[in-house]
Amino acid sequence: MKAMNITVYLGGISAEREVSIRTGEAVASALARLGHKVTKVLVNDPTPPIPEGTQCVFIALHGTFGEDGGVQHYLDKKRIPYTGSRLDGSRVSFDKILSKLAFEREGVRTPPWQTVKRVSDFTLDGPVVIKPPAQGSSVGIKLTDSHEQAREEIQESLKTEPVLLVEKRIFGRELTVSLLGDTALPAIEIRPRSGIYDYQSKYTKGATEYLCPAPLPDTLAAEVGRLALLAQKATGAQVYSRVDIMLDESSHPWVLELNTIPGMTETSLFPRAAAAAGLSFEELCQKILELSLKLYGINS
Repeated sequence: MKAMNITVYLGGISAEREVSIRTGEAVASALARLGHKVTKVLVNDPTPPIPEGTQCVFIALHGTFGEDGGVQHYLDKKRIPYTGSRLDGSRVSFDKILSKLAFEREGVRTPPWQTVKRVSDFTLDGPVVIKPPAQGSSVGIKLTDSHEQAREEIQESLKTEPVLLVEKRIFGRELTVSLLGDTALPAIEIRPRSGIYDYQSKYTKGATEYLCPAPLPDTLAAEVGRLALLAQKATGAQVYSRVDIMLDESSHPWVLELNTIPGMTETSLFPRAAAAAGLSFEELCQKILELSLKLYGINS
């Protein structure tokens, strides 16, 4: 691929700003090692600058304004190519309610769920997971063990969120499947030492054990990959994504959600899955760039 002028957007205005900075720094360094001219832009508001000569923006923004379609809409108006999913795929994937509806339309197995605007709306039985519809990195997620506890947690969460997504809690093994184009990379099994894969477990060194590839029978590994690809197709996500899946106690896979801009530090899960498939971090960044530019009809 010929050298390009690439701007890396990092930081952002979401609760995941610090993680986004780490992602952006790692990506910028990899692209520079590949010979590209790289300019880093620390995003602090919804109208970040676009340096003159920018041929493509590599979006390294997690959460709000990164994955929700905000920055995609901004760059579309400026007619600047960017990496990853386009506007509609980003918007649907980020909104947990819209993505649930998309999963159901396309026959993607996902846990039973409902939206809740007041405690009296809550009708699901048994343990549930309570989620803000538009947050990433497990921000605001609460796991409950009983109907009574769920009602209490819902009432507390509704103090800051106008609507919640509440879904049946699946007990079993936690997996994540990274997708690059139309290829499912080796699944990773996630084993948090606390038993809950929350924000602290994700970003505290040594708090979680990761098995890559996940120890799965070949047929189940293939099924998990197929389901992840179907989830990506359902939401309209493109180029690359990471799909979170639970295996229940009968080893049936359930799709929880899809992330269109997964972490891209050199120790993040997406690069780890790529390495298991034989791709270096630099090769992964290059492939994301190439697949993204193809959406614009730009041959690398």
